[in-house]
Amino acid sequence: MARVSRRGLLIGGGALAAAGIGTLVARPAVGGGMHSPYFAKLSQALRQADLMRPTLVIDRARLDANAAAIRRSTQAAKLPLRVVAKSLPSPALLARVMQGMGDQRLMVFSAEMLLQLFLLHPQASYLMGKPLPVSEFVRFTERAGAEAAGAIEWLIDTPQRLEEYSAAAKARDVPLRANFEIDVGLHRGGFADAQSLAEAARKAQAVGVGVAGLMGYDPHVPKMPSPDSAYADAQEAYAEAIAALGAAGIPDVRGLTLNGAGSPTFRRHCAGTVANEVSVGSAFVKPGDFDYDDLADLMPAAFIATPVLKREGDLKLPGVEAFSGAMHWFDRNTERGFFVHGGHWLAKPHSPPGLQYSKLFGRSSNQELLTGSHKVDLRPGDTVFYHPDQSEALFLQFGDIAVYDQGAIVETWPTLPISA
Repeated sequence: MARVSRRGLLIGGGALAAAGIGTLVARPAVGGGMHSPYFAKLSQALRQADLMRPTLVIDRARLDANAAAIRRSTQAAKLPLRVVAKSLPSPALLARVMQGMGDQRLMVFSAEMLLQLFLLHPQASYLMGKPLPVSEFVRFTERAGAEAAGAIEWLIDTPQRLEEYSAAAKARDVPLRANFEIDVGLHRGGFADAQSLAEAARKAQAVGVGVAGLMGYDPHVPKMPSPDSAYADAQEAYAEAIAALGAAGIPDVRGLTLNGAGSPTFRRHCAGTVANEVSVGSAFVKPGDFDYDDLADLMPAAFIATPVLKREGDLKLPGVEAFSGAMHWFDRNTERGFFVHGGHWLAKPHSPPGLQYSKLFGRSSNQELLTGSHKVDLRPGDTVFYHPDQSEALFLQFGDIAVYDQGAIVETWPTLPISA
C-alpha cells in the first residue's frame, strides 16, 4: 500500500476542516465523464483479447499517420531521419517506423540494445546517442566482431574518452569511427568550443581514428523564454563546430554525419538547419512530455490500459475518515475512489476524463488509487487508460505491446530486453 504521510494527513485534515468555512469560489470545478467512443471501443477490444492486466497499447493507425506526417516534413526539407531506438524499444515497432520513413538509420543508446539491433539490421547505419564507458565498446567488439564495431559511429564527448577508445581499438586492431558530441546550448556535456573540438579532431587523425561527424542535441530550445533566439544560438554553435572540423583538416565535412534535432525540434530543423540529418523517436507515439505546438498535428499513439479492481462509492482515507464529508464537499472530484491493477507509472490518467491521483493517499505500484466525481461511473473490470509521459524505459514495463487497429487487438510486439 502507498505510504500515507502523517504530515500530509494533518495538513490535509486541517485544510478540509477549513474548507467548511471557505468560499464556493475556492472549490475545484467538478469534472469527470465516461469514455469517449474511441476509448470505449479500445476497452472492448482489450476485453475481447483477454487483456485484463496492465498493458501497453499502440494504435497502429495513429502510429502510421504520425510517421507519414513526419516523413512529409523531412522529405520537404530533404533531411534524412535517424530513428531514436530508445524511444521505441521494440524490434517490430522500430521496423514499422523505419519502413514508414523509408530509411535505415538508427540512434542507439546502449551496447546491449546495439547488440540486439545489429543482429536484426546489420546493414543499418548506427550512431550512438550517448558516450558509453570504454568497457561497453570493448564488450560490443568482443561479441559482434571488429567489422561490426568499425561500422558504428561511437559518440565521443571528451579528449579523455577519445584516448580511451582509441587505445582500446588499437589494442584489438579494430577500426574506430568517432562522432563528436557538441554542446549547442543544452550544457549536458560534449565539446563546448571550437578550439577543443579542432584539437580532438587533429588528435583523432594522428592516431588513425576516423572522424565520422558531429551530434548536437537541442531539446532545450522550446523551453527557453525565446525559442527562436535559442534555436539561432544552437545553430550558430553547430556552424562553429562544422568550421572547426574543416580547420582541423577534415575533408568533405558536409559529407559527414551532422546529426541534430530530436522530437521537440526536428520541425525547426526542417525549416532551416546546418545539420544534414535529424533524429526523431518519441514523436512517433507522442507521449505527454512531447505536447509541443510544433507537434500539434501528431496524435498520441500509445496508452497504458489497466482494469479497475475496486470501487469506493464514498471514498474514505485512513486517518481522516471524519473529514470525508468535508473533503467531498470541497472537492467533488474526490467523491469516488478506484483502485486499479498496478500503477505508479510515468503517466497521467487520461480516460475516463476527470480521474486524478490522490495527494493524501499517495502513489502505489500495486493498487493505485484514482479519484473522481459522481460523473465517473467505473465498476470493477472496467478499463482505465493512462497517457505515458515518455516512452523509453516505460515501454519495457509491460511485456509484449498490444497492437490495436480497426477496432481489435491484431497482434503483439515483443519488446527489447530490459537490460537494453
